[in-house]
Amino acid sequence: MKATKSILKSKWSLLLAFLFSFSLSHAQNTSYTMISVGYAYQNQSFGEVGGKLFLTQKDTDNVAFRLGASALVGATNGKFAIMPKVHGDILFNPRKEVYVAHAYYYMAGVEATTKYFAPYLGISLLGLFDITGGYAFSYPNQTLHGKELKGFRLGVTFNIPTEPFKNSTKKAKE
Repeated sequence: MKATKSILKSKWSLLLAFLFSFSLSHAQNTSYTMISVGYAYQNQSFGEVGGKLFLTQKDTDNVAFRLGASALVGATNGKFAIMPKVHGDILFNPRKEVYVAHAYYYMAGVEATTKYFAPYLGISLLGLFDITGGYAFSYPNQTLHGKELKGFRLGVTFNIPTEPFKNSTKKAKE
């Protein structure tokens, strides 16, 4: 019985230590929100609108991360369709001596909807304009109005930072 309590205490201690270390590592990051609008071709044309969270680390200018959620809006087989989408990107700074806000990043990411998931590669200009290409794998027995969404995927996205708007609102209140 005492051995079981000791094991449980050590598991809780490890869990708390992990959570504490995660909060400390998170304190080293800076995050920015963005509004994203774009076009996606996934065996069908879609407009895209959503939001992203851009995460950078203060101690390195080589890697940044983006997490986002959006809606793909279009017509499939003559019927209006909206699909939710979540995605994550890793942006690589190819020039290590240059600050992360330089001209371009290489990026790799994955997106998932209710109908497919798609890994992709691309390039991002200033972190504001993305061009991506990849391949989508549809989930079994999942179609959008009878159309299976699999195969080549292309995306063009504009990311609008909300930070300048926050600063202008703050200055207007002062």
